[in-house]
Amino acid sequence: MKFKPVMISKIVGGVALIIIIFMAGFFTNASLMTGSFGAGLTTLKYAADTPKGIDFSLLWNVWNQVHQNYVGTVDDQKLVYGSVKGMVSGLGEPYTVFFNPDEAKQFSEDVTGQFFGIGVEVGVQNQALTVIAPLDGTPAAKANLRPGDIIAKINDKDTSSMTINEAVKSIRGDKGTAVKLTIVKKDTSEVQELSVVRDLIQVKSVTSSIKDGNIGYVRISQFSDGTVSSLTTVLNDFKSKSVKGVILDLRNNPGGYLQGAQGVASMFVSSGVVVSQAGRDGSKQDMYTVGNPILPDTAMVVLVNGGSASAAEIVSGAIQDRGRGQLVGEKTFGKGSVQSVFNLPGGSSLKVTIAHWLTPKGRMIDKQGIQPDVVVALTSDDAKAARDPQIDKAMELLKK
Repeated sequence: MKFKPVMISKIVGGVALIIIIFMAGFFTNASLMTGSFGAGLTTLKYAADTPKGIDFSLLWNVWNQVHQNYVGTVDDQKLVYGSVKGMVSGLGEPYTVFFNPDEAKQFSEDVTGQFFGIGVEVGVQNQALTVIAPLDGTPAAKANLRPGDIIAKINDKDTSSMTINEAVKSIRGDKGTAVKLTIVKKDTSEVQELSVVRDLIQVKSVTSSIKDGNIGYVRISQFSDGTVSSLTTVLNDFKSKSVKGVILDLRNNPGGYLQGAQGVASMFVSSGVVVSQAGRDGSKQDMYTVGNPILPDTAMVVLVNGGSASAAEIVSGAIQDRGRGQLVGEKTFGKGSVQSVFNLPGGSSLKVTIAHWLTPKGRMIDKQGIQPDVVVALTSDDAKAARDPQIDKAMELLKK
């Protein structure tokens, strides 16, 4: 399925990338409501009946009090945007967000896979701004940011009350400039002050190699527009070389397009359900494999960790539930919600969580994550020493 015109590459870093990329989701355009705002306006046009017990006059009382008493200059449009943003934030759900026109433009640009920043996806976990994954080769990766690290401050500003979008905006900036981050490390709870220099972030989603002569290794860093076609080329090459096993590395993959996850799973699974979408009304929509698999029988291991999220969890869950291969590594992030983006008048937009993802066996991904079949930790010491016990375990399993 190809979801346009509005596509989120990526939960933005929501990639929160910085990107947040997390958005394996279902995206549409829609007109939600109409209305006009102005000083003294006392009526609001909206699509649904006014909820019982809710007095909208409070909004207009505050509006009028501001215009009558505020000592500074009032920008009515900023008041409108602030009112809507506050209303949406009242849901207390980090992935439902209102974007003013500037923010909407920035959000749209994120899907190109090219931007200035430090290359880290962030999300909210346990009410804290948390690193989902640093992107390969970026300033964030070079600064040793790791999945699960908490970003306590950005440029000395506390992040506890920031939205994801506000955090992303603060971290991103012009090439060559630095952002100061106060980090609480996941492994040790050590507090670190880091100055990370921003750079042009360009994301290549698929890389591959042949290990030990007959084991194909392919890493997907995110599910973007070209992921399926790139992976098709790689797997056909593996097939021509008669590889005896495949390692699919989804570690630190924050997600991306739903159709990318569906297409990737379809290259390894012959037929059947890849993922199900559970709606607010209790309905369930199954999404199936597409096309013909390239390597439906070749032994495989999927590598996952706490930075594997959204679309990466869809693929991992499908491989595990269908008994197609083993998962090795650490429990995934647990971002299994579906966002729809609605374009609004004036260039603003609204991203709304509309459903949750379920694995083929009906397991909830959101906030639960996926537990690997073989748990293997990768510590900071391993990373510093250039050791990778997770790949070592995958090679061991495939050679058996």
